[in-house]
Amino acid sequence: MDSMRHRIVMGALAAGIAALVAVGLWKTQGSDPLLEPVVSKPWGIMGTQTRLTAVVRADQKYMADEALREAEAALRDVQAKMDYRIEGSDIRRLNTAAEEEFVPMSPETLEVLEAARRLLGETDGAFDVTIGPILEVWIRAERHNALPTTEQLVAARERSNWGMIELHEYGAVRHTETARVDLGGIAKGYGIDRAVQVLRDAGCTGGQVNVGGDLRCFGLPPDRGAWPVHVRNPFDNSAMLATLKIREGAVCTSGSYERNYKIGGQRYSHIVDPRPGPRTGMALPPDATPPSVTVVAPTAMIADGWATALSVLGAEGLRLIPRDSGIEAMVVTGSTEDYTCRWTAGFEELLAAPPKMPARPKHGAAAAIQAARP
Repeated sequence: MDSMRHRIVMGALAAGIAALVAVGLWKTQGSDPLLEPVVSKPWGIMGTQTRLTAVVRADQKYMADEALREAEAALRDVQAKMDYRIEGSDIRRLNTAAEEEFVPMSPETLEVLEAARRLLGETDGAFDVTIGPILEVWIRAERHNALPTTEQLVAARERSNWGMIELHEYGAVRHTETARVDLGGIAKGYGIDRAVQVLRDAGCTGGQVNVGGDLRCFGLPPDRGAWPVHVRNPFDNSAMLATLKIREGAVCTSGSYERNYKIGGQRYSHIVDPRPGPRTGMALPPDATPPSVTVVAPTAMIADGWATALSVLGAEGLRLIPRDSGIEAMVVTGSTEDYTCRWTAGFEELLAAPPKMPARPKHGAAAAIQAARP
């Protein structure tokens, strides 16, 4: 009897201590368990820096490392399938196939190709992954330090377009051997989406996948607020133009300040205009193309594609963004001394603070910020 009474007393005491500890944790940390970020920085993915973050409860850190390894594997898998420079990739095999030869492809690559074809229509032709021959002209031009001629660019445009490529359920066919596909403006975003899905499926409370500054986040950050996303100032590498607060979604930025062709001492944007007309195939000087475009979208694939398209279209392209698509964007135009930021109405709601404007804008600070889409 005494032994039983002793066990009851000790059990009640232990329960009481546990309750006090729980109350103490609740008072200091809130009603939810403490969250901790686990970070991985794998190298050699898509030619840029990568940062993967898995947010888990403090007692679940054991599963975060495996989730991050699987997310990295998902990114590398997308690169292996969609990079035209990799021997054996789906796109390499398509670009080198004989005329009318059926090329089997992975469902992932076909999904991205279908999305790219839809974006061609939505962006009035500003996003086009069939510009491989045009990019080849610019690569050769940089190598020989001589600008390509209009005739060369027009001829390159005529060698490849969507009418020369047919997608099927399990693969694709080129109707002419000159057609070339380059998924550089959309595959990275798709890879980010795949990696995010891996972290979700692993049970992470939150996470972020950042590949070369393009990213997607989900769930709770460690402080349980919104994910802060900094937009770099295209005119000052050491400064931020703006900070976004993102709770769920992707942010992709494109601009002429980082990647470009250098010919005759002049820099030309790595993004070319694929549309028919006087600018066909042109990679414009930085002062003739938006220095920076930032797109927020539900998926990184869509944000990636629209960031490229708006770099061609400029601020006027903001009006093409489909309503109720969840896509918001900001386009920076101008130069260091006098630039403007235009954005869609919903973009302003994501800003933690207004963008930093020039100290002495020629047209006045009030005119520098405009909402571009009704």
